Amino acid sequence: MTVEYADVMSQNAFTHDVTVTLSTAAALVNTAPGLGPTPEDGLATARDVTAFFEGFGWSRARCAPHDVEGIHLLRSRLRSVWSADVAALAEEVNALLAEGAALPRLVNHGQAYGWHTHATPEDAPLGQKVAVEIAMALVELVRTSQSERLQVCSGEDCEDVYVDLSRNRSRKFCDGTCGTRANVAAYRARKAADA
Repeated sequence: MTVEYADVMSQNAFTHDVTVTLSTAAALVNTAPGLGPTPEDGLATARDVTAFFEGFGWSRARCAPHDVEGIHLLRSRLRSVWSADVAALAEEVNALLAEGAALPRLVNHGQAYGWHTHATPEDAPLGQKVAVEIAMALVELVRTSQSERLQVCSGEDCEDVYVDLSRNRSRKFCDGTCGTRANVAAYRARKAADA
């Protein structure tokens, strides 16, 4: 799944890098076997992992074969973040930052991305980089009292997660077809009631 930067920027809930990172985290969780549109693992190989993160515009996304397991472990760990209360979320964020030996610093990637924060060394394993980047983005949710933006799809038989970046926090469904199915079912119910 790729995210168009114009779409992300138009949301304006957070800075560009936080929005992309939160969206990436949700999509990462949804690649687990049994979730999302297919029952297979969406990140089975290093090539899959690299393509996934590059699709979200990550500048440090190169995955080595030995990094895949770390990404899988992080993915399963992040799943619980979506159902955590704010105290548990903060505890998990602190753990991810401590385990990743986070040391934030400003980095300028030029006109394409500008100034933003990196918190791991360039040569850190990909799982560590991703864990710390996601933790840094989750800090913003906790710090700004917006952890309720982490949602699980309301669609029938769907367990996908998403970040509600709508201005009024009214989103109910994942990026899949769940919203359309719910709208069609509601329409048919109204038509049946009228008949």
